[in-house]
Amino acid sequence: MNITETEIQKQLFALQDLEYKAFQCKLMPTVQTETVIGVRTPALRALAKILADTPESTEFLQILPHHYYEENNLHGFLIAGKKEYATVIADLEAFLPYVDNWATCDILSPLIFKKHLSELYEQIQRWLQSDHLYTVRFGVGMLLGFYLDTAFRPEMLTLVASVKSTEYYINMMIAWYFATALVKQVDAALPYIQEGCLEKWTHNKTIQKAVESYRISPEMKECLRAMKK
Repeated sequence: MNITETEIQKQLFALQDLEYKAFQCKLMPTVQTETVIGVRTPALRALAKILADTPESTEFLQILPHHYYEENNLHGFLIAGKKEYATVIADLEAFLPYVDNWATCDILSPLIFKKHLSELYEQIQRWLQSDHLYTVRFGVGMLLGFYLDTAFRPEMLTLVASVKSTEYYINMMIAWYFATALVKQVDAALPYIQEGCLEKWTHNKTIQKAVESYRISPEMKECLRAMKK
């Protein structure tokens, strides 16, 4: 363990909240309890802002794998705060293989992506071909976060529907994607439910999430309920 890693771990433990740790661990059954410090997300974001663009952050981003869950999240926030698209992609390529839980995966949302949607879409298609569970989940999450509004293309629905997996955390993200698409791009997304294009579990979970949404009309909810497999 080098000096930078030791110092950052000290800073993380200084922010520890044991009650929050207990709460977090219940939400992340795949993460070992002893690797969770218990640092609230706003505190992690604040620390990332302090460390951004410092020699310490540059060195920290070279240290993989990390031991603690919060180190991974801090790593993600440091990447997300960078201003150069190529640097963010390079850092993600190095980091994603070490992401081992849904929470760390889902906090990764670099703002610079909004300015590079064409290049990012090509990169997402590569991520979706990965053998790594959370790299695939991340790719679907980027399509959900950046491409269901003005950048939407109908082909993207086919791209997500073509992802076949037995992994719960991939299929849950696919369900979230289609449930959100039923809100934002209903005319394009609804046929995928009507025609049963998704695996049974994902199909039904999509309907469940859509029915729980306040952004979908009661009439549409009834229609969706009738399509449950």
